[in-house]
Amino acid sequence: MDSLTQIVLGAAVGEAVLGRKIGSRAMLWGAVAGTIPDLDVFIRYFTDDITATEMHRGFSHSLIFSILMAPILAWVANKIHGKRKIGMTPWIWLFFLALVTHPLLDNHTTWGTQFFWPFEYRIAFKNIFVVDPLYTVPFLIFTLIAMFHKRTNPRRRKINNIGLIVSSSYMVLTILFKGITFVKFQNQLDKDKIKYVDMDTRPAPLNTILWNAQVETKTGYRVAYYSFFDSQDIKFSEEIPKNYHLIAPYKDQKIVKQLIKISAGWYVIREEEGQLYFVDLRFGQLGFKEDSKFMWQYKLILDKNGKVAAERLPPNFDSAGGMFGEMFGRMGGN
Repeated sequence: MDSLTQIVLGAAVGEAVLGRKIGSRAMLWGAVAGTIPDLDVFIRYFTDDITATEMHRGFSHSLIFSILMAPILAWVANKIHGKRKIGMTPWIWLFFLALVTHPLLDNHTTWGTQFFWPFEYRIAFKNIFVVDPLYTVPFLIFTLIAMFHKRTNPRRRKINNIGLIVSSSYMVLTILFKGITFVKFQNQLDKDKIKYVDMDTRPAPLNTILWNAQVETKTGYRVAYYSFFDSQDIKFSEEIPKNYHLIAPYKDQKIVKQLIKISAGWYVIREEEGQLYFVDLRFGQLGFKEDSKFMWQYKLILDKNGKVAAERLPPNFDSAGGMFGEMFGRMGGN
């Protein structure tokens, strides 16, 4: 999830482990540890953009990383705070829990993590958007209130624990919402007699009221939205053709394989004026109309020898205000 959320989670975990002994220093160290896994963004300075994207939320978001990194950070912190004689074990627990809860939280987003690296399986439950104020804001408030209490005040620990319980409870609620909406989409597909291969669902940006479904058929994909305030049937879009035949001659090239892996197989090929585009469907559309463009696209560039290169196209947020207006309107029901 976003950096602020990870900082808050790390701080709350640090407080829960060592807050009584070292006060707000525990929050500080937890917050630092909570941001460390996301330092993998610097990989793009050492490799190409496609490879960096492929490696994002890989090793640094794994269980083994948390196990290996915790003792190192614990040794550093113990040296800095040596006079307090806390000992290595509490520090190791603080850093392990602050590190491991980062990917555990990211597992619930669309991108997910390779939590069990080096195995390439990516965990992505897709039950919360990468930025969700209903998760972060209450959590932040409880953490800040706790921080302004003395470490010896029992209310400090209680308030911090309430923040952890409230945020975790909301996460459980989003899983329940995902299950409910999945059934809604599934029932509508059965009602419309739409035969499909697979279905993927996720919340729309910044909320868990409006949900998006992407439905794979043999030849393409259909998209639909459902709000808990809907009063009419769900309407699925016309089929978006896969057009996989357009990249068939290049399917064994490294770049194409990487893009397919990054998209987890949820992609289509778009052709426009003879130019091919690889469209990763998972991150949704720039709008809520049927013809809205998808956010995550790559321009495929062929040289004279038929070798493929790819250039990611930055999403056009010029109409972001209108897009969010559409979203909040659609949240209110169909």
